[in-house]
Amino acid sequence: MTSSDSDLPPARPAPPDSVSEPIVSAPEKSAGAIPPGLISWAGITWRVLVVVAGLVAILYVIGLVAVVAIALFLAAFFTALASPIRDFFARIMPRVIALILSIVFIAVAIIVVLTIVVRSVINEGPSLAQAVTKAFDNIQSWASGPPLNISNDDFSKYVGDLQTWITNALESFAVATFGSLGDLVLGGSVFIFAVIFFMSNPKGIWGFVVSWMPTRARSSVNTSGVLAWDSLSGYTRGVVVVALADATLVFVGLLILQVPLAPALAAIVFFGAFIPVIGAPIATFFAAIIALAERGPIVALLVVVLTVIVGSFDGDVLQPLVMGKAVSLHPLAIIILIAIGSLTLGIIGALIAVPIGAAIYRVVKFLSGRDPDHPRSGVPPPVPSPSG
Repeated sequence: MTSSDSDLPPARPAPPDSVSEPIVSAPEKSAGAIPPGLISWAGITWRVLVVVAGLVAILYVIGLVAVVAIALFLAAFFTALASPIRDFFARIMPRVIALILSIVFIAVAIIVVLTIVVRSVINEGPSLAQAVTKAFDNIQSWASGPPLNISNDDFSKYVGDLQTWITNALESFAVATFGSLGDLVLGGSVFIFAVIFFMSNPKGIWGFVVSWMPTRARSSVNTSGVLAWDSLSGYTRGVVVVALADATLVFVGLLILQVPLAPALAAIVFFGAFIPVIGAPIATFFAAIIALAERGPIVALLVVVLTVIVGSFDGDVLQPLVMGKAVSLHPLAIIILIAIGSLTLGIIGALIAVPIGAAIYRVVKFLSGRDPDHPRSGVPPPVPSPSG
C-alpha cells in the first residue's frame, strides 16, 4: 500500500440489496387497492339495506296492529276532508261548534254518496249480473273461432280463475277492513276518537310527537311532518274531486251511447278512481263488456275510446290541476306502489299505497336536499309545543 492510498478516506460499504427498492410504476402500486367506485357503491348498498330493514320492521309492526293503523289512516283521511269545512265555519261561529258541524257535514256527505252508490249497485245488481254473463257468452263465442280457437273448457277455466281471484280479493278486503266484530268495534272507536282529537288539537298531538325527537332534529322532523300532511291532505281532497269527475264523465258518456245500467257502471268507476292511474280505466273497461252484450261491438269499441279519453283527462289534466304536487310521482312509480300495496294488504293496500308513497317521496326529497322549491323552503314552520 503506498502513502497516497493511506491518505484516502475509507470507502463506504455498499448498501445491501435487501434494502434497495425497485422502481415501481404508479399503476402497479395501486393494483391491489379497492376501486373508489366500488367503495362508493358498497357504502350506498349497506345504507339502503339498513333503510329497507327498518321499513320491513316498521311494516311488520304495523301488520301486528293493522286494525289500529287502518283506523288512524282513515281518521287522517276524514280529517283532511273536514278541516277546510271546520276553518270556514270557524270564521262565523265558535270553534267547538264549527268542529262539530264540520264532522257532521262530512259524515252526512259520505253517507249520502255511499247510499246512492250502493243502492244503485244493489238495485241494478241482477241486471248487471245478467249483462256480464251475456257479455262473456258473446266473448266465448268469438274466442272459440279463429284466430284464437280457445276451447269452451279452457275459456270456462279462465273465467273461473277470474271469479276466484275477484272473490278472494273481496274476502281479503272484508277481512282486512272489518275483520271480526271485536276488530270492527275497536277500529271504529279508534277512528271516532282520532277524528275528534285530530280536529280539535292537531298541533298539540304533533308537538308531542316532535318533542320526543333529538333537539337538533326537531326542525327537520317538524318540516317533514308538515310536508307529509300537505301531501296526504292534498291527495285526499283531490282524489274525491277526481272520482266524482270521472264518474260524471263516464255517466254522461254512457247515456250518450245509450248503454244500459249507466248509474251502476258510473258507481263502479267512482270507486275505481280512488286507485290512481289504473282504477278508473279498468272500471270503465268493465263498462265496455256490458256495452258489448247490450249494444254490440261498435258501441263497445266506443266505450273503450271513452276509457282512453277519461284516463288521459284524468292523468294529464285533472290530477295535476287538482292535486298539484300532492302526488308528484311518475305513473310507473304509482303502478309499482299499487302493485306492492295489493300484494301486502290487498285492496286496502292498493288504496293507501299511493298517498303514503307520495308523502314519503316528498319527505325524502326534502331531507336529501333535492327539493329546494318546496313550500316550506323559506322559513321553517315553528315547532309546535306539546300543549298545542
